[in-house]
Amino acid sequence: MVKYIKSSIRNVKFGKNVKIIEPVNIYDCIIGDDTFIGPFVEIQKNVKIGKNCRIQSHTFICENVSIGDNCFIGHGVNFINDKFHNNKLISNPNNLLKTNVGRNVKFGSNATILPVNINDNVLIGAGSVVTKNCLKGKIYFGNPAKKKINFKS
Repeated sequence: MVKYIKSSIRNVKFGKNVKIIEPVNIYDCIIGDDTFIGPFVEIQKNVKIGKNCRIQSHTFICENVSIGDNCFIGHGVNFINDKFHNNKLISNPNNLLKTNVGRNVKFGSNATILPVNINDNVLIGAGSVVTKNCLKGKIYFGNPAKKKINFKS
């Protein structure tokens, strides 16, 4: 037997003028003013999205991610918080790692973001895998993503 579970929005603190295109799964998080969320997006608990952000379709934002104001997240971007440690998956949800994203950060489609700190005014290239912290005002791309040049938004 197949059980169909439709999209869900629950226990979300919304700012003003938030636009959501369903289906989505968004729960136990905070979404800032004037933010757009496309279809097939999942935003998990303990996530904070700032003001004036745009989150494109098929994006996954896991627990414990904080995203600043004026950020753009392209299609299919995945934030990951369950890195292996000593060849074991972190099984206790209280030990999941955090990701902090500053303001004016832009993520190209299909980027994968591991638990890192990304400072303000950073551009992450499409398809990049971010494994280390990103410095303010730089462009990062590749697998693993490496700092390439300065960026001005």
